[in-house]
Amino acid sequence: MANTGPDVIEELEDFQKARYEDRDAAPAKAKDEYRNYEAEARPTVREFYRLNHQGQTFDFVQAKKAEYLPKSRAAMSIWGAMEFLNTLVDDSDPDTDLTQIEHLLQTAEAIRADGHPRWFILTGLIHDLGKILCLWGEPQWAVVGDTFPVGCAYSDKVVFPEFFALNPDSRSPAYQTSCGIYEPHGGLDRVHLSWGHDEYLYQVVKDHLPDESLYMIRYHSFYAAHREGAYAHLMSDRDREMFRWVRAFNPYDLYSKTPARPDVARLRPFYEDLIAEYFPPTLRW
Repeated sequence: MANTGPDVIEELEDFQKARYEDRDAAPAKAKDEYRNYEAEARPTVREFYRLNHQGQTFDFVQAKKAEYLPKSRAAMSIWGAMEFLNTLVDDSDPDTDLTQIEHLLQTAEAIRADGHPRWFILTGLIHDLGKILCLWGEPQWAVVGDTFPVGCAYSDKVVFPEFFALNPDSRSPAYQTSCGIYEPHGGLDRVHLSWGHDEYLYQVVKDHLPDESLYMIRYHSFYAAHREGAYAHLMSDRDREMFRWVRAFNPYDLYSKTPARPDVARLRPFYEDLIAEYFPPTLRW
């Protein structure tokens, strides 16, 4: 089996940046002018999505929700969760030796520099904390990568759609109509997306942040919807309105990583005060 260790997170981030950056940075191109990102993907990225698309069944998602949504793993502060995530270190990445906390601070500082509201800055700081699932033994394919609905037909706008043929749900007629088990325009809050760090963190923080922030957290990896326009038939009017915030957040998620190392000690008091505005001293994880 291909390597699916911590370095895969870095490779996935690079792949997503390359796949989605063109239409932000350049005028519209003819269809045949776009790079074939799937063909250029590293073997580990292809293997990641093969495992992801094969394993993310409707039943798997329900099992992971039953396992993690009681939030009985730990009691931690937000900063404590950041320090815990900091133990997920990619020693093999030749391009950066920044820690996970430094990555989070880069995102938050980029948002702060652009004058966005304090809750937006906080969202940038915490949006990837759900990746602590990796530290509880979850495989990478059940934590990171593009998310997509389960329980209905797969869109060809999802990256590497050919791998869905390996998913047992692809042979279930009930799951392979356009809406599947869902009502048309019934709203994404009634739709089960593939399991990962987005949904997990949303469930941990949903009682403490404004709706705009929660949409950013819950759907920032749902690229097929917020970048490709897929699954509009499942979305409510409110989803369509709130997705402008997901799209506003996306550039900071993809492009804030730089070689410059943030001064954690200097920035920590500001961010601890910001965290205290919205969160109690400890949360259940």
